[in-house]
Amino acid sequence: PFLGQDWRSPGWSWIKTEDGWKRCESCNPELGRESSQCSLSHDVMLNSEDEEIFNNEECEYASKKRKKGHFRNDTNTQSFYREKWIYVHKESTKERHGYCTLGEAFNRLDFSSAIQDIRRFTYVVKLLQLIAKSQLTSLSGVAQKNYFNILDKIVQKVLCDHQNPRLIKNLLQDLSSTLCTLIRGVGKSVLVGNINIWICRLETVLNWQQQLQNLQMTKQVNDGLTLSDLPLHTLSNILHRFSDGWDVVTLGQVTPTLYVLSEDRQLWKKLCQYHFAEKQFCRHLILSEKGHVEWKLMYFTLQKYYPTKEQYGDTLHFCRHCSILFWKDSGHPCTAADPDSCFTPVSPQHFIDLFKF
Repeated sequence: PFLGQDWRSPGWSWIKTEDGWKRCESCNPELGRESSQCSLSHDVMLNSEDEEIFNNEECEYASKKRKKGHFRNDTNTQSFYREKWIYVHKESTKERHGYCTLGEAFNRLDFSSAIQDIRRFTYVVKLLQLIAKSQLTSLSGVAQKNYFNILDKIVQKVLCDHQNPRLIKNLLQDLSSTLCTLIRGVGKSVLVGNINIWICRLETVLNWQQQLQNLQMTKQVNDGLTLSDLPLHTLSNILHRFSDGWDVVTLGQVTPTLYVLSEDRQLWKKLCQYHFAEKQFCRHLILSEKGHVEWKLMYFTLQKYYPTKEQYGDTLHFCRHCSILFWKDSGHPCTAADPDSCFTPVSPQHFIDLFKF
C-alpha cells in the first residue's frame, strides 16, 4: 500500500465491503487525478457491463505501472549528487563506518555539471573510458545508472554542438567491447543487474555509435575573418599548441595550406619529445631513404607502445592533509597551515587507483 520511497508514507485509505477490501480515496491528489483520467478515458471504449471490472482490475494495474515508471524517473534524477568535494576514507572509524568506494565517489561528485565545462569535459570522458575498460562491473547499480545517464548527456552534447566526436567514438568503442565480453561470458563474472539490462545497454551504445557515425558537420557561413585568413606564422603557432597528433592531422585536412604546415618535421619532433623519452626513440627509430628521421611516423608508432602525456584544462585534486577529493575551482575546507602544499592533481587513472584496496 505504500507509494513513496519513505516507509512512513500513509499509503491508501481502504474500506471493507461485502466483496472484500476496496480503496476509497487516494492520499496523493496528482496520482488520484491520473487514476480518474484513466478511468474516464477508458469508459468511452468499454460497455457498461465491463466498466466495473476494468476499473477494479485493469485500470488499477495500469495506474500502478504508470506510478512505477514515475517513481523510477524520480530515482534517476535523485541519484545525482552535486557535491564539489568528498572525504575519501579507506577504513572504518568511530565517526565513519565502512569506506569510500569508486561507485560512491562517482555518484557524489558533480560529474553531471562537469561535462558542461569545456575545461573538464576531456577529463570526465577519459575517466569514463578507463571505467569502461576495467571497472564497470565494480560499480554499484546506482553508479552504473549514473554512468550511463552521464554518458547519454555527453553523447547528446556532442550531437548538438559537434565538438570532440573522436573522443566519444573511442569511448563508445571501448565500452561496446567490454559489454560484448561481459554478455558473452555471463556467469564468469558477477554482474549487477539482470542480463537483459546489459543487453539493452549494449543496444543503446551501438545506437549511439551509429548516430555519431552519421553525424554531419554543418558548414558555417561567415563573412568575417576565418582561419585561412590568418598569417602563416600564426597558423603554425596554433598547430604547435596541440598536444594530440590526431588533432594536427585533422586540422591539416581543412585547407591545402594547413596540410603543408601539419607536415612540418619540427612540429612532429616536438610532439615526440613532449610525449616520449629519448630511450624510447632509440628502440623505435624510423629513418627515411635520405637518412632523415620520420618524426610523424615515429609519433604514431611510439603511441602504440607507450602512453602519451595527458593534458587537461581542469582536474580533480586530492588534499593529502584532509584526505578530500575536490574540484580545484571549488576548493574545500582545508585545516592545513599551507593548503596549497597539500594539493595533488588527480589524473583519471589516479582517481581509480585511490579506491583500490
